[in-house]
Amino acid sequence: MSERFLRQKFKPGWIEVIVGCMFSGKSEELIKQLRRSELAKLHCQTFKPKIDNRYHDTDVASHNNTTFPSTAVETSQEILNYVGRNIDVVGIDEGQFFDTDISEVVTKLADSGKRVIIAGLDTDWQGQPFGPIPHLMAIADTIQKQYAICMSCGEPATRTQRLVPASNSILVGSAEYYEARCRTCFDATLSLRLASLNPSDTLDQPQA
Repeated sequence: MSERFLRQKFKPGWIEVIVGCMFSGKSEELIKQLRRSELAKLHCQTFKPKIDNRYHDTDVASHNNTTFPSTAVETSQEILNYVGRNIDVVGIDEGQFFDTDISEVVTKLADSGKRVIIAGLDTDWQGQPFGPIPHLMAIADTIQKQYAICMSCGEPATRTQRLVPASNSILVGSAEYYEARCRTCFDATLSLRLASLNPSDTLDQPQA
């Protein structure tokens, strides 16, 4: 383990995970926590995966256009190369798009005394656990579940409905491709049915 991330027993760190469906305010909550940390005069550093360039190439950005400076990385291990010794809080957005090493990375950071806040989708467009998020939730010290509003009935939403014909596990997009749904209104096979009916209109893209 790098000397920079050896455990500092006088300053315990921890892992916070913010999860929910799309449009539930996960990035907004992450940015709020980072700004509060800065007001407390703590040093913050933020990261996101390069695949997520919907609103900005590098900054973390919410659907409401709130932004926070960050570094875009290809792999989770790159985060360890960038985090400075003086950093108190590490923010990570779109955690579902990272490789499985992200769990080891955030554990090293927390063990070295840093507060790690990671936001991400807990389920994918088929309603299944998404990427490394389930494991991150298992090792987290705190978990915050965010809820959106179902665009069909107005009830609290916990699912991300893909609205366009596609079959790939990853299709980066926003309101043009997705909307929030409750369990009752969610249709896990809608995108696949649309793809089978209109193969020429399928929006599949290479998986990350």
